Amino acid sequence: MKKIIVITVGTFLFVIYGHSQTTTDSIKATVNQMFLAMKNSDGQMLQSSFSDSAILQTIIKNKSGIATVKNESVADFVGQINKIGKGDADERIQFDLIKIDGDLAIVWTPYQFYYKGNFSHCGVNSFHLVRLANGWKIQYLIDTRRKNACVE
Repeated sequence: MKKIIVITVGTFLFVIYGHSQTTTDSIKATVNQMFLAMKNSDGQMLQSSFSDSAILQTIIKNKSGIATVKNESVADFVGQINKIGKGDADERIQFDLIKIDGDLAIVWTPYQFYYKGNFSHCGVNSFHLVRLANGWKIQYLIDTRRKNACVE
């Protein structure tokens, strides 16, 4: 009888904790889903990575070399991804930093971006994610872009 109880309790704990995804894993999955959607030219999957009120921004240098911030709507981003061919957009990231406080997370990912197999640019993505009723969603994304000083 003791053996049956131990096996039952052990199996129960394994099912609950052995297969459960950590918060960090869930956050990485959301970020990875966004890049998979880009690579597959899947606008619906891309849209589902973001919260309804998400903000997208890019830091770029103007012709004078001064940093400016460009805003983009999620709808415009999704529209661009829907127009390209499958496999054309390949952003390769590394998870450098993940910080979590309850329902808020930040993620820092250096990247190299390839378009149609050719190196285009590199930089860093800075994500803010929020845990909503339907899981972790990207609330804010800002990135840098440059063509030199990239690690490939």
